[in-house]
Amino acid sequence: MTYLLLYYIFFNTLLFILMGIDKLCAKYHKYRIREATLLTVSLIGGGLGGFLGMFIFHHKIRKPYFIFVFSASILTHIILIFSFLK
Repeated sequence: MTYLLLYYIFFNTLLFILMGIDKLCAKYHKYRIREATLLTVSLIGGGLGGFLGMFIFHHKIRKPYFIFVFSASILTHIILIFSFLK
C-alpha cells in the first residue's frame, strides 16, 4: 500500500512540474514538452497533478482532450485502486 501511495505521489508531482515547465517554455518561446508526454504521464497515474497544473499555471485549459484524458485517468485509477483493495 505504501508503494502505491509513493507511485501516485511521484507521477502526480512529476506531471504538475512538467506542466509548469511547459508553461514557462511556452511563455518564453523555448523548446516545449510534447503533448504526448504530458498525456502519457497522466495515463500512468498523474491525472490529478495534471489538473492542478492546468488550473494553477493556466496551461492547456483550452484543449478539451487534456481535460478528458486527465478526468479519464483519475477515474480509471480510482476504479483500479478500489478493485485491488477488495
